[in-house]
Amino acid sequence: MMFRDQPVRRAACLAPALLLAACGASAPPSPAPLTDESRAAVTDKAGAPREQLAREIDDLFMMDGLGETRAVVVMANGELAAERYGQDYDAETRFVSWSMAKTVTAVMIGMLVADGLLALDEPAPVELWQRPGDPRAGITLRHLLQMRSGLRHTESGDPPYESSEVRMLFLDGRDDMAKWAKEQPLEAEPGERFEYSSNTTVILADIAANALTDSNDPEARRKAVADFLEARLFGPLGMTSMVPEFDASGTLIGGSLMHATARDWAKFGEFLRRRGRAPGGEQLVPSRWVEAMTTPSPKSPHYGLQTWLNRPVEGLEFPHPLFPDRASDELFSLIGHMGQYVLVAPDRRLTVVRLGHSDAEQRRAMLQQAADVIELYPER
Repeated sequence: MMFRDQPVRRAACLAPALLLAACGASAPPSPAPLTDESRAAVTDKAGAPREQLAREIDDLFMMDGLGETRAVVVMANGELAAERYGQDYDAETRFVSWSMAKTVTAVMIGMLVADGLLALDEPAPVELWQRPGDPRAGITLRHLLQMRSGLRHTESGDPPYESSEVRMLFLDGRDDMAKWAKEQPLEAEPGERFEYSSNTTVILADIAANALTDSNDPEARRKAVADFLEARLFGPLGMTSMVPEFDASGTLIGGSLMHATARDWAKFGEFLRRRGRAPGGEQLVPSRWVEAMTTPSPKSPHYGLQTWLNRPVEGLEFPHPLFPDRASDELFSLIGHMGQYVLVAPDRRLTVVRLGHSDAEQRRAMLQQAADVIELYPER
């Protein structure tokens, strides 16, 4: 039977919470009061409603299903907006980068290109590949930076020892990681397809060392790269906590092993947001290089030069690593294993660092919460 007042009742049920009781539904529970710790995490330069920002950050730490958040740092309009740590972590804790290191390696390569020591679209300077008839001679520096080398690779194997990354880092390649990575044959034409590869980034780190020193001595190679990074990047940015790791041959483990505080990871994100400038205005790497880092690869719209992009991808076989439905395509990110993120939103003058430990499902949920933080800040 139809009642005349049915449309009225339907409209009432769509009205605000004051009419919920009339519709037979209970009002949603009020959120728990914010703790003093939650409020103290937000500074007087929040750049967004402080209560809302405190609550969104609190959810990153306390909400079920997100994994363990160990550190959050928010930089808004170049100022510290918020900072909070989990139990047993603080502002002095060095957090491992995992694959966030790749973006640091890309900046180092950009500096060497700007110095005229490397060329982006010429054959990569890997002696092993330059023998007559070797098809790997077609691999360029750009191919390596965009993960389009075509070298045989399996990033995550099952069982784990079938992973090319695991074999390079911990098994037969561990003493000279770049040598092991460079010896892999092609499984695709250079430039033909995207395949994410931590081993590729170690090859880039080896190329950087060879550009900086002629020595094969491990200590000389280590020192050349460490001194370059300190003088040209870490020092000018005030990243005083940064500790890069090297293998036994003196090659930077540029795809996965750098350590720094959450604040220093935020400084690096801000450096990229400023298109390669230090806080004082010094241009450390050409702005066009940062533009190249954040330009989609021909084979992967969501990836640039060792940097993840917030670009939609049709037919992606796995969940998007970011959230193109929640933020503009200007957003880009450093992403590390198990939930390390430096999210940079230039259109909102914002950098958000989230470090912790989350599995794949938890990361998807956590990123939605991180997007809630970002959405508190208006696009310019």
